[in-house]
Amino acid sequence: MTPLPLPPFTVLTDARPGVVHLRLAGDLDYDSCDELVRRTDACLAGDPDLTDLHLDCARLTLCDSMGVSTFLLVHRRTAARGIRLHVDNSPPFLTRLFEVTGIGVVFASGARAPRDGEERADDGPAPRS
Repeated sequence: MTPLPLPPFTVLTDARPGVVHLRLAGDLDYDSCDELVRRTDACLAGDPDLTDLHLDCARLTLCDSMGVSTFLLVHRRTAARGIRLHVDNSPPFLTRLFEVTGIGVVFASGARAPRDGEERADDGPAPRS
Protein backbone atom coordinates (compact mmCIF):
# COMPACT_ATOMS: atom_id res chain seq x y z
CA MET A 1 0.00 0.00 0.00
CA THR A 2 1.38 3.41 -0.95
CA PRO A 3 1.10 5.99 1.81
CA LEU A 4 -0.69 9.21 0.98
CA PRO A 5 1.58 12.22 0.88
CA LEU A 6 1.35 14.57 3.82
CA PRO A 7 -0.29 17.89 3.04
CA PRO A 8 2.24 20.64 2.51
CA PHE A 9 2.47 23.33 5.12
CA THR A 10 0.67 26.44 3.98
CA VAL A 11 0.03 29.86 5.44
CA LEU A 12 -2.84 31.96 4.12
CA THR A 13 -3.03 35.63 5.07
CA ASP A 14 -6.15 37.65 5.76
CA ALA A 15 -5.49 41.21 6.89
CA ARG A 16 -7.38 44.35 7.75
CA PRO A 17 -6.00 47.49 9.39
CA GLY A 18 -4.36 46.57 12.68
CA VAL A 19 -5.24 42.86 12.53
CA VAL A 20 -3.73 39.95 10.60
CA HIS A 21 -5.00 36.37 10.49
CA LEU A 22 -2.60 33.66 9.37
CA ARG A 23 -4.29 30.35 8.68
CA LEU A 24 -1.88 27.45 9.16
CA ALA A 25 -2.42 24.12 7.45
CA GLY A 26 -0.35 20.95 7.36
CA ASP A 27 2.68 20.05 9.45
CA LEU A 28 4.59 22.70 11.39
CA ASP A 29 7.98 21.04 11.69
CA TYR A 30 11.68 21.46 10.98
CA ASP A 31 11.06 21.72 7.24
CA SER A 32 8.26 24.28 7.41
CA CYS A 33 8.98 26.55 10.40
CA ASP A 34 10.94 29.04 8.33
CA GLU A 35 7.84 29.73 6.24
CA LEU A 36 5.83 30.73 9.31
CA VAL A 37 8.67 32.93 10.56
CA ARG A 38 8.95 34.63 7.14
CA ARG A 39 5.22 35.26 6.98
CA THR A 40 4.96 36.64 10.50
CA ASP A 41 8.02 38.84 9.98
CA ALA A 42 6.44 40.21 6.80
CA CYS A 43 3.24 41.00 8.72
CA LEU A 44 5.16 42.73 11.50
CA ALA A 45 7.19 44.77 9.02
CA GLY A 46 4.24 45.56 6.78
CA ASP A 47 1.91 47.21 9.29
CA PRO A 48 3.37 49.58 11.89
CA ASP A 49 -0.10 49.90 13.46
CA LEU A 50 -0.59 46.15 13.91
CA THR A 51 -2.25 45.39 17.24
CA ASP A 52 -3.34 41.74 16.86
CA LEU A 53 -1.82 38.74 15.09
CA HIS A 54 -4.02 35.64 14.93
CA LEU A 55 -2.63 32.21 14.12
CA ASP A 56 -5.56 30.00 13.12
CA CYS A 57 -4.42 26.43 13.75
CA ALA A 58 -7.63 24.57 12.86
CA ARG A 59 -5.98 22.83 9.88
CA LEU A 60 -2.63 22.19 11.55
CA THR A 61 -1.92 18.44 11.50
CA LEU A 62 1.36 18.22 13.41
CA CYS A 63 3.65 20.38 15.53
CA ASP A 64 7.09 19.08 16.50
CA SER A 65 9.70 20.64 18.78
CA MET A 66 10.74 23.10 16.05
CA GLY A 67 7.10 24.11 15.73
CA VAL A 68 6.92 24.79 19.47
CA SER A 69 10.12 26.81 19.21
CA THR A 70 8.64 28.77 16.32
CA PHE A 71 5.49 29.59 18.27
CA LEU A 72 7.71 30.94 21.06
CA LEU A 73 9.81 32.93 18.59
CA VAL A 74 6.69 34.51 17.10
CA HIS A 75 5.47 35.28 20.62
CA ARG A 76 8.75 37.02 21.50
CA ARG A 77 8.65 39.11 18.33
CA THR A 78 5.04 40.17 18.76
CA ALA A 79 5.44 40.88 22.48
CA ALA A 80 8.47 43.05 21.79
CA ARG A 81 6.26 45.25 19.61
CA GLY A 82 3.29 45.22 22.00
CA ILE A 83 1.18 43.11 19.64
CA ARG A 84 -1.38 40.63 20.98
CA LEU A 85 -0.71 37.12 19.68
CA HIS A 86 -3.73 34.83 19.45
CA VAL A 87 -3.48 31.10 18.79
CA ASP A 88 -6.98 30.32 17.55
CA ASN A 89 -8.77 27.03 16.93
CA SER A 90 -6.04 24.87 18.43
CA PRO A 91 -6.56 21.20 17.65
CA PRO A 92 -6.51 18.96 20.74
CA PHE A 93 -2.98 17.75 20.05
CA LEU A 94 -1.68 21.35 20.01
CA THR A 95 -3.52 22.28 23.19
CA ARG A 96 -2.06 19.20 24.87
CA LEU A 97 1.43 19.98 23.56
CA PHE A 98 1.21 23.51 24.98
CA GLU A 99 0.04 22.09 28.33
CA VAL A 100 2.76 19.44 28.52
CA THR A 101 5.52 21.92 27.66
CA GLY A 102 4.16 24.50 30.10
CA ILE A 103 3.70 27.22 27.49
CA GLY A 104 -0.09 27.09 27.37
CA VAL A 105 -0.34 30.17 29.57
CA VAL A 106 1.63 32.18 27.01
CA PHE A 107 -0.96 31.55 24.31
CA ALA A 108 -4.12 31.29 26.41
CA SER A 109 -5.14 34.93 26.65
CA GLY A 110 -3.66 36.67 23.63
CA ALA A 111 -2.56 39.29 26.13
CA ARG A 112 -0.61 42.17 24.71
CA ALA A 113 2.66 43.20 26.25
CA PRO A 114 2.79 46.93 27.00
CA ARG A 115 4.52 49.15 24.46
CA ASP A 116 7.33 51.46 25.56
CA GLY A 117 5.93 54.15 27.82
CA GLU A 118 2.69 52.30 28.56
CA GLU A 119 1.89 51.06 32.01
CA ARG A 120 1.02 47.50 32.80
CA ALA A 121 -2.52 46.97 33.98
CA ASP A 122 -1.39 44.73 36.82
CA ASP A 123 1.79 46.10 38.33
CA GLY A 124 2.91 49.46 37.07
CA PRO A 125 5.40 50.40 34.36
CA ALA A 126 7.01 47.76 32.20
CA PRO A 127 10.60 47.00 33.19
CA ARG A 128 13.27 48.30 30.83
CA SER A 129 15.79 45.83 29.51
